[in-house]
Amino acid sequence: MRCYQLTGFGQGLAESEQLRPEPTGTEVLVKVRGAGVCHSDVHLWEGHYDLGGERRLSFADRLKLPLTLGHESAGEVVALGPQAQGVAMGANCLVCSWIGCLECVACSAGDEHLCTAPRFMGVNRDGGYAEYILVPHPRYLVEIGNLDPVAAAPLVCSGLTTYSALKKFGPLLERQPLAVIGAGGLGLIAIGLLKHLGGKGAVVVELDPRKREAAMAAGALATIDPRVPDATAQLRAALGGSVLGVLDLVGSGETATLAVETLDKGGRLVIVGLFGGAMNLAVPLVPMKALTIQGSYIGSPDELRELVALVRERGLPSTPVERRPLAEAAAALDDLRLGKVVGRVVLTP
Repeated sequence: MRCYQLTGFGQGLAESEQLRPEPTGTEVLVKVRGAGVCHSDVHLWEGHYDLGGERRLSFADRLKLPLTLGHESAGEVVALGPQAQGVAMGANCLVCSWIGCLECVACSAGDEHLCTAPRFMGVNRDGGYAEYILVPHPRYLVEIGNLDPVAAAPLVCSGLTTYSALKKFGPLLERQPLAVIGAGGLGLIAIGLLKHLGGKGAVVVELDPRKREAAMAAGALATIDPRVPDATAQLRAALGGSVLGVLDLVGSGETATLAVETLDKGGRLVIVGLFGGAMNLAVPLVPMKALTIQGSYIGSPDELRELVALVRERGLPSTPVERRPLAEAAAALDDLRLGKVVGRVVLTP
């Protein structure tokens, strides 16, 4: 089978020919129909996260190279190990990449995505930039019925991450629109999922005019260019006069600082993005405004099942999906890094 691997940080992905895996024990072999290209793949390619102040969180000691990237995989079950039960041959499935050690406190609570010794697909073990992917157990497969596996593949990370973050706002979703910072793939998915969850909608803050246009097409209530002098006043007016919920899908020092300074008393900021940098936090504002600042990292396997049930009932979010052949994996990753992608790119082996 063909796969595309990271062989060195900052280097182009290498095409590799490997033997097709044969599942043993509880393993399941899935023929990949769609593999989403996620911005987290860009960070893996770069080899670090930017922590601000010239500090970096390096992946050098965390990842074993070569590594087949891809943690948004969907496809068809084509082979089963002798102990694999609970999934049928030919099933159309998402591959839940968030595999934990099953022994730590987080895993015991069902939060494998927060595992202290993760075994994530496309991060700690080979992922979906390949013709086939080997899944360790059927519990990590979520059947999607008649959903298009290419369009559904981004649900594994982009959709799940957004869904889990939106849930953290609780009843606020039904009382007031959210301010959503960033109209990349996650931002566009957020607009659609807000509708599915009965939310009041989103006012989107985005630098790129193409992405602002895409946000309006996806159903945003309004879009704001943060560079204009009265951006904060525009945001407040579009939200009805008060700012109580901000979903930061960029996660830069600038966006987080903007959110803290803009939120009203009792407001909540949920940070998802990993763009990088350090927040310039005026600490007294947090208690004076009674703010809640919360991080949100991916989502649990159970939340992925909830999300799939939701979209099977109400439809996939209206997000542009560009289909590219697997051979364009490196080019797709580079386009995402350079900000050229509107919506999501999904590779099709």
